[in-house]
Amino acid sequence: MKKLFFIIICLFFVFSCKKESSQINTDSIFISKNVQYQENGDFLTLKSGKFTYKILHSKLPYKRIMLLNASLVGYITELGAEEKIVGVSSPKYIFSDKIHQLINENKIQNIGNEQKYDIEKILAYHPDAIFTNYVASFENTYEVLKKNGIEIIFLDEYLEEKPLEKSAYIKIFGELLGKKKQAEALYKNIENNYNNYKNLAQRSVLKPKVLTNEMYGSQWFVAGGKTQIAHFIQDAGAEYIFGDNTESKSTPKSFEEVFAKAENAQFWVNVGNHKNKKELLTINPNYEKMKVYQSGEIYTIGGREKRSANDYFESGVVRADWVLKDYITIFHPEIFPKDGLKYMKRLK
Repeated sequence: MKKLFFIIICLFFVFSCKKESSQINTDSIFISKNVQYQENGDFLTLKSGKFTYKILHSKLPYKRIMLLNASLVGYITELGAEEKIVGVSSPKYIFSDKIHQLINENKIQNIGNEQKYDIEKILAYHPDAIFTNYVASFENTYEVLKKNGIEIIFLDEYLEEKPLEKSAYIKIFGELLGKKKQAEALYKNIENNYNNYKNLAQRSVLKPKVLTNEMYGSQWFVAGGKTQIAHFIQDAGAEYIFGDNTESKSTPKSFEEVFAKAENAQFWVNVGNHKNKKELLTINPNYEKMKVYQSGEIYTIGGREKRSANDYFESGVVRADWVLKDYITIFHPEIFPKDGLKYMKRLK
């Protein structure tokens, strides 16, 4: 009888262990079609584009990281994890006052720029991980760092088409930096705000027509109909004049093509870094022929600039809700008053 009881107890523990083991493997968390991650036993498996990382839980949370792209800084600052940064590249493009303070205190190192990184300094400070967009021309640099035991994680957030999917990258940083609950709560807040603002805008009967970007040389690179800006315009209750374009990137058009399409455009957004409307004419005097130039409203993304840094490309990368609110403010001042713009600025 004792022997039978012992066998039953052993079987109970075997099945309990199997059940616990099966619970370790969770479903993949999909950030977008480009990025997903999964808790998998002793590892966190992260897939980003063509790259797959198996990161031991014993190495997490990362305590010392470096950032090679200013566009990734916003995720760290939104989590209040600046103290984990030991190095950044091109600090002149970083908007955060706190990061500049830490640089001045020598707690964060300048590790180079987009032309050349300071390999010796990176190796000397040996971070737990480096986060960056993938740039093929830096492949040799990446290999040197990998051979010296430094984890390089490629996150190409700029490829995302939908604003909330770009915001959701904060969940990845939450997982890797030991701020999972904070990241999930922050994303939920962004998502709720975004959807509430979108619902407000969709109720408006007015759907103003919108033009984007400007000319470079002899071509006007308009945003494709599947790009992030196209989604913002649609969600803000407006009609993007190239919304029928199926591209997920900017596409070149002649001035004549844009001129014809923009005949009834009331708003022109995301123009370059200009101080006033007149300055636009130094780029192309033909702008003056356009109705949207003569009687419409023109907006830059220069509302929060500091020297070479622009917060639209920092906190704005994460806070899709704030960016959407700006576009709604522009297109529907009956919903939000125009004195509340954050990232955008009207050219006069």
